[in-house]
This record gives sequence, C-alpha cells and structure tokens, in this order.
Amino acid sequence: MRRFFSLLSGMLMGALVGATLALIFAPESGESLRLQLKERVSHFRQDVMDAAAARRAELEEQLAALRSPKA
Repeated sequence: MRRFFSLLSGMLMGALVGATLALIFAPESGESLRLQLKERVSHFRQDVMDAAAARRAELEEQLAALRSPKA
C-alpha cells in the first residue's frame, strides 16, 4: 500500500512539473494549450481510476479467498 501511494504521489508531482513546463515553453495559443491540458488531465484521471478499480477488485478477491472456509 505504501508503494502505491509513493507511486501515485510521484506521478502527481511529475504531472504538475510537466504541466508547468508545458505552460512555460508552449509554442501554441493559450486556448489550444488549455484544451490539450484538460484532455491529458482527463486521461490521467481515468487511468488512475482504472488502476484503483483494478486494485480494489484484486484486494476484494484476496479478501474473499481469506474469508472462505478452508477444506
């Protein structure tokens, strides 16, 4: 669990640094850049939600296996 939060915090920090650098060195207009950033944040959020759902399903399976009576 600790490694997951470490990974998640690293990804968030990387996303923030990347977004900041993109704003500083952007060759496009502000409106176009904002649209691209919104799309990337949306994709990133969906990836995080998918990963969390997969991990939850995995943990629920492990819990069910632990709760089931052993023969």
